[in-house]
Amino acid sequence: MKNISATETLKAYFLKRIETAEEDAAATFAGYFEEVRVKKGQYIVQPGFTARYKIFVLEGALRAFVLDKEGNDHTISLAIEQWWITDVNSFVYQQPATMHVVAMEESRLLLISYEKETELKRLHPIYETFFRMQYERSLAFLQRRIIMNLTLSAEERYLHYQQEYPSIATRVPLYALASYLGMTRQFLSRIRNKQAKK
Repeated sequence: MKNISATETLKAYFLKRIETAEEDAAATFAGYFEEVRVKKGQYIVQPGFTARYKIFVLEGALRAFVLDKEGNDHTISLAIEQWWITDVNSFVYQQPATMHVVAMEESRLLLISYEKETELKRLHPIYETFFRMQYERSLAFLQRRIIMNLTLSAEERYLHYQQEYPSIATRVPLYALASYLGMTRQFLSRIRNKQAKK
C-alpha cells in the first residue's frame, strides 16, 4: 500500500473544512487518532459489541451492512479514502451495535475513540464545530438517499450514483453496490449491460 502520511492527510482534511483554523489546531486534531491496518474481509464493528471508534479511511474501502431475518444483507454505507464510517447509533450512544463494518480491501484506517472525540470537543469549540458539521453533512446525505430510494426507479438510482460517485460505483464489488442501491446483483448486472450497449 502507498505510504500516505496519516498526520498530513488529517491536517489537510481538517483545514479544508474549518477554513479559519490554524495549523496547530489541525495538528492537535490529527494527534487524537490512531492508525491501524486491516486485511480484506476483516470486521471492525460487529453486532452485539459497542462501536468504540469512528473510522476515517486513509486507504482502502469499507462497507457497513445489516442482516435481515432471512440472512439477506443490506448495505447501509460505503466508504473509501477520506470518508467516515461506523455504526453511528452505537458510537453516539455507546450501546451494542446492530451493523457489521467490514473491509472490502486491505485498508489503512485512522480511528478516534468515543472518549477521545469527547475530550477533543471539550478542548476547544473549533473541534465541536468540526464534528457538528460532520454529522450535519451525514444527515443531509442520508436524507437525500432516502428521498431517492422513495422517488427513483432502481435504474435511475444506479445512474445517479454512478454520476455522483464514479470511483465507488466502479470500484466496490457488484454485490455491495447492488445491496446499497436496494436491488439484486442480477438486476444491477442487467442495468450495467443495458448501459454498456448504449
